[in-house]
Amino acid sequence: MPESIWASRPADIYGRRKRDRLYTALWGLGTMLSGFAAATPWTPSRVVPVVRTRTAVVTKRELITPDVVALTFADVDGGLLPSWTPGSHIDVQLPSGRRRQYSLCGSPGRRTDYRIAVRRIADGGGGSIEMHDAFDVGDPLVFEGPRNAFYLGGDEHDVLFVIGGIGVTPILSMMRAAQQRGMNWRAIYAGRSREYMPLLDEVVSLAPERVTVWADDERGGFATSDDLLAAAKPATAVYVCGPTAMLESVRAGRGQHAKAPLHYERFSPPPVVDGIPFELELARSQRVLDVAANRSALDVMLDADPTTAYSCRQGFCGTCKVRVIAGDVDRRGRAGETDGEMLVCVSRAAGGRVVIDA
Repeated sequence: MPESIWASRPADIYGRRKRDRLYTALWGLGTMLSGFAAATPWTPSRVVPVVRTRTAVVTKRELITPDVVALTFADVDGGLLPSWTPGSHIDVQLPSGRRRQYSLCGSPGRRTDYRIAVRRIADGGGGSIEMHDAFDVGDPLVFEGPRNAFYLGGDEHDVLFVIGGIGVTPILSMMRAAQQRGMNWRAIYAGRSREYMPLLDEVVSLAPERVTVWADDERGGFATSDDLLAAAKPATAVYVCGPTAMLESVRAGRGQHAKAPLHYERFSPPPVVDGIPFELELARSQRVLDVAANRSALDVMLDADPTTAYSCRQGFCGTCKVRVIAGDVDRRGRAGETDGEMLVCVSRAAGGRVVIDA
């Protein structure tokens, strides 16, 4: 053992530096093991990669309304799927390469299988049609998640759930959780007719006395904000998910007097607010696109190239994020845009031109 090690030890009252036999033995053992590890391919500390993408298998396919299909899927090896909380969604990777987000609508926290429900939209981006046509029992389904951006508050005791059509998917698990927790809750479920209101039977069966069903064909018209919020007091927390018109109606009707929060999730892109026309230059293709004040950059990019990647269209999933080469970006997303990035589904420019790596 080198003398320099002992030279660093403090001297005793006689000026001697004693050797520590136990320390010497441990030092020698450590040296031997270090040499052994260096001489073998074994790596003492190995980083285990995080599994983000999972492959499941479809175990049930059910047409629950004329235009909504429910898919149930489980782990291919029969194991447990990742844990989740009410309001969670997953990102499904479609065979075409598209990515779409769907809320889990099974029992809260169920891990033996997941269930999602998808409304077929003929004039949409093609994802819902592919979900209806591409998956049957026994087919693999690749997904990421779950993630949750629509939490059920743990300290809210008086709650109103406002549901519009396919917006039932994230809220159904919330209602089940609210029932289990003994919360004081009510719900109103609105749609054009009972035939086209998915999972209606499950919603009503939770507590028939707490649920109001508003079918337009029975009531003679759409529900107003007063109708939707009839059970909401100033201290009632409101959770709403449905078409944009319903969401905006509830937001306006809730007003500033409310003492409890309004929680919402969209299934369609929000309208462009305070937009200014600008030019979007695609550096790779050397194309310049004109973005109108009332349209998003993504909409214009899809006009030019329908294969442009996107998912949520609301600025939080990050699928459409691109690198910004030049220009001043008005960032409106929630997916952590940096100075050199842009979410083309919601972010835009304050006039002039933005050059992106696309």
